[in-house]
Amino acid sequence: MDASIFYALGITLFIVGVIVIITAIILASSGNLKKGKMKGAGVIMIGPIPIIFGTDKKSVKMVIALALALVIIMLIITVIYWLMR
Repeated sequence: MDASIFYALGITLFIVGVIVIITAIILASSGNLKKGKMKGAGVIMIGPIPIIFGTDKKSVKMVIALALALVIIMLIITVIYWLMR
């Protein structure tokens, strides 16, 4: 299996992530925050270890679920890669 597929996938996901972040910043600053309340959470993945932060419990729970799904997907892809090798 050629590694260039993984490089292209990584670059594509990076570009999509940057577009999502820019879109979120534009929407947040466009005046949609009339109440003055903002909720959010995030995750920083360092290898298979997630670092999770957030402003409220509901957002953090959702990010925990997404981080867990991402870790499981990463492990499955790693196992498949090593079995195919």
